[in-house]
Amino acid sequence: MIRVAEQVGPSVVNIEVYQPQRRRHAAASEAQGNGSGFIITPDGYILTNSHVVHSASRIEVTLADGRKGPAELIGDDPDTDLAVIRIHAANLVPAKLGDSQAIRVGQLVVAIGNPYGFQATVTAGVVSALGRSLRARSGRLINDVIQTDAALNPGNSGGPLVASNGEVIGVNTAIILPAQGICFATAINTAKFVTAALIMEGRIRRGYIGVSGQNVPLHRRLVRYHDLPVETGVLVLSTELGSPANQAGLIQGDVIVGLDDEPIASIDDLHRRLTGERVGLRSTLIVIRGTEKLQVAITPEESRSKD
Repeated sequence: MIRVAEQVGPSVVNIEVYQPQRRRHAAASEAQGNGSGFIITPDGYILTNSHVVHSASRIEVTLADGRKGPAELIGDDPDTDLAVIRIHAANLVPAKLGDSQAIRVGQLVVAIGNPYGFQATVTAGVVSALGRSLRARSGRLINDVIQTDAALNPGNSGGPLVASNGEVIGVNTAIILPAQGICFATAINTAKFVTAALIMEGRIRRGYIGVSGQNVPLHRRLVRYHDLPVETGVLVLSTELGSPANQAGLIQGDVIVGLDDEPIASIDDLHRRLTGERVGLRSTLIVIRGTEKLQVAITPEESRSKD
């Protein structure tokens, strides 16, 4: 554990975030937040949590050796609670990224953060569970989440979760209130994909069809009659005007049970299927309308960003 802390500690940074704050009958001021991150490239790219830097008007980074400077936001993805910022400084020490698919329940891990600057804080534990899902602030599920019993101290959000070989296997997060005292981390394999897209495009492309819905059970007779692979679906409550769903003719009361050849049992299933690869491609929604099973042609658009 000492070796891991000494190896990865120099890569962990403190992030101070300033956000504009307007008060009635008072001058504009800035609210200050604090979190951690870690250097992933020698040229200054830093990985952290989205909720640490989201909507920031100004970001300052303090390195492990005490150097301090401004950082720019490269990209932010609230749906995975990940963000990339960048600083311009010499002699940076990037952390080595591992493979989260190779970790096992019971193995030793270390959670590292830099909540104050100048020195890292370290907690140790074991991997308690793999493949967890947590709800992001955007409403989407973060999949493939790692749970450990390494305590997550205040200000450590955005820091690395490190295996005993010194490789980063996750990004610590504290977006779920019950997670205080328990560490939940977004898997590093997810972070690698998101980071690459954020650095290249500044965003993650996801599909959007413009449906407001809720999960509902399907009547057993409908399931048997249509030989459906699911027993629940997504009830359409409304469609946005001009959206792909609106143009495709979806109406209130329809129940979505499939997208192309993939079953849809919940809103989370629909989110998972609406990837960036589907944007602009003609697809087929499987819908139950009354007692009929319909195939509705639809072309997802790119998801509209929300603050």
